[in-house]
Amino acid sequence: MEAKNFQTQWGGKTLSVEVGKLAQQANASCVVRYGDTVVLAAATQAHNARTGIDFFPLSVEYEEKMYAAGKIKSSRFIKREGRPTDEAVMTGRMIDRALRPIFPHGMRHEVQVVIECLCVDLENDSDIPGLVAASCALNMSDIPWNGPIAAIRVGRVNGEFVVNPTFEQRTQSDLDVIVAGTADKAIMIEANGKEIPEAVMYEAIMFGEKNLQPVIDLINQVRAAVGKPKADAEKLKGEDPNMTDELRREIADLQAKAKAFLDQGFKAALFTGAKVGKLERYAALDKLQEEMKKYLKTLTDDEDKVAKAASIFDEYCDRAVSLAILDRDERCDGRSLTDIRPLSAEVGLLPRTHGTGLFYRGETQVLSIVTLGGPGDAQILDGMDDVGKKRYMHHYNFPPYAVAETGRIGSTGRREIGHGGLAERALIPVLPEKEAFPYTIRVVSEVLGSNGSSSQGSICGSTLALMDAGVPIKRPVAGIAMGIATDEATNRWKVLTDLQDLEDGEGGMDFKIGGTANGITTIQLDTKTTGLNAEIVKQTLEQGRDARLKILDVMASAIAAPRPDLSPYAPRIETIKIDPEKIRDLIGPGGKMINKIIDETGATIDVEQDGTVTVCSVNKAMLDKAVKWVNDITREVQAGELFESGKVTRILDFGAFVEFLPNQEGMVHISELAPWRVNKVTDVVNVGDVVPVKVIKIDELGRINLSLKAAKEALGQEQKMPEGYEPDSGGRGFGGGDRGGFGRGGDRGGRGGGGFRRDDRPRH
Repeated sequence: MEAKNFQTQWGGKTLSVEVGKLAQQANASCVVRYGDTVVLAAATQAHNARTGIDFFPLSVEYEEKMYAAGKIKSSRFIKREGRPTDEAVMTGRMIDRALRPIFPHGMRHEVQVVIECLCVDLENDSDIPGLVAASCALNMSDIPWNGPIAAIRVGRVNGEFVVNPTFEQRTQSDLDVIVAGTADKAIMIEANGKEIPEAVMYEAIMFGEKNLQPVIDLINQVRAAVGKPKADAEKLKGEDPNMTDELRREIADLQAKAKAFLDQGFKAALFTGAKVGKLERYAALDKLQEEMKKYLKTLTDDEDKVAKAASIFDEYCDRAVSLAILDRDERCDGRSLTDIRPLSAEVGLLPRTHGTGLFYRGETQVLSIVTLGGPGDAQILDGMDDVGKKRYMHHYNFPPYAVAETGRIGSTGRREIGHGGLAERALIPVLPEKEAFPYTIRVVSEVLGSNGSSSQGSICGSTLALMDAGVPIKRPVAGIAMGIATDEATNRWKVLTDLQDLEDGEGGMDFKIGGTANGITTIQLDTKTTGLNAEIVKQTLEQGRDARLKILDVMASAIAAPRPDLSPYAPRIETIKIDPEKIRDLIGPGGKMINKIIDETGATIDVEQDGTVTVCSVNKAMLDKAVKWVNDITREVQAGELFESGKVTRILDFGAFVEFLPNQEGMVHISELAPWRVNKVTDVVNVGDVVPVKVIKIDELGRINLSLKAAKEALGQEQKMPEGYEPDSGGRGFGGGDRGGFGRGGDRGGRGGGGFRRDDRPRH
């Protein structure tokens, strides 16, 4: 194919699509450029259907390349890209959630979409160009797909909405909204905000949708020029190649009879009231399915025909649950459309952890645990465009027993990373600033039982645990999952509060909303429809707020505000501000001094370039010792200060050097050793002696003059001349006789030596 380029102006920048040059063996590929950020998307479909599966095998892989940002991985041992970062995983999931709903139902040929970041300008995020590229590649390919869609990021700077804000603009924005879909329907939403009111969030979503049309027009332009004819989706459903028209009619007739049979027993099996649990409902459905198969076997002896006819069971259940809601406002557990399942909250469950919260919503149960650490425990980010440190982390675990299953427990999956990241973003806006609360905070949410929206349960559990730990969050955060029942043939829909498992089938949605009483902090929308119109979005946001406030009330009954004190098992932190010029004194040659403090106190010490020093320890006595040590090393000594325990380190003819603070020395001139005339320095002090000293002068060169006799006098300790001692009547040598000091005069004057300047002490 000849290389071609297509362009449009979007958000004040050029968005370009190049085709016909790279990755030509895929079903379709394209290169999208926005600013100097460049991504390649390739869409490929397997030649044969996967057998023995009951789902569409779609995989979306978003790959960050370190070369794209001109970086080499910081690891000393592994330089190539390995496991994707959490951000890359969550971006891949976001693109997947936008693409998946509009594939034809029933496809069994595996489709893979790979998005590779070839170049990033560190100004324009690669996620939006990546989603646009994926949409364009699928749309121009022969793979059946009911696109195109587009995606956009919306920010709000100084009260004005911004199309695709840069990284710098995003730091100034109070919301970050990604919308994927068409100009009148949203298929996927990913939003973060600083407690944004529902009305403002709705406006941001609508603003995004209105600005999708230029991209959709560009993608359609590409398809018109180079697009391939679409394959027949019916032939990609993994149907038996030996299926004849007559056999197909027989199966359709059996399926119609199976549906009639299910109509008679479905309501009795499923709509049994709130007291029946999830496992009991599933058992009832399993029994109904077996009865349906037995009925079909009375109609035919062909096991293969029975299996094909029985395959409609799950689709029938999804449809029946939706119609019960649309026709009768009836949910299988007896709730109204706006009711929340029974709620409860507890805190302080574990005796030695720093904070715990247990949250129940129906059969969904999440235990969240907080661990506090020092600044040095922060995560160092080493991604394609991630730099710096991360001081708040939320990790989410979902073991198989949470849904009464067995399975392999190993490395964290994409779903767990995504749900953990969602709850993390929900709480970031309410965390205290680092200056006020310098701790590194890690929350782990253990899902112990699940029947819908454990990710939102982990938001609630994490809030409880943070308050139990004494983390001074600004306001509690709660999460709720909203659902929908639809009948696109009749254009009917009804929004559901507190989605549970059976209500999340075809024609449904999972519209997760997290926030405080003041506003929204996160949104994540997945849908199994062809998109949500503006009215659905608006009602969902409003109905979700009512539910969120009810949940917050229940959480407040367990703990209304953060505890005033940290757990006795949590480390304590003290922050000290020192002169940046003193950092080298604190560190010492080769880290000798700071490591000595750490070894002797067990505290952790972190030093920032601006002179901020944080000392962290569980042991209060050791914390105080380490803080005093740091202060002593880095403090500026003032004339008149008294130190009770200086150590004599060197003896010279004219005086003694005394270390009165760690790594700080001054000189006691021989004339300042005693109130009488001292013949030799060693007549009064020797190396290793511990004596009090007083600072009597700091000269213009920073040299510190000390006095032993002045210190003794200040402490009320009388100095007596030893019996038989005969003071020498001669000169003092260096330093000016009875006048003391470092002057040039004295009995014999002198130019060199003698004085000690703090910056001149020996270096190793």
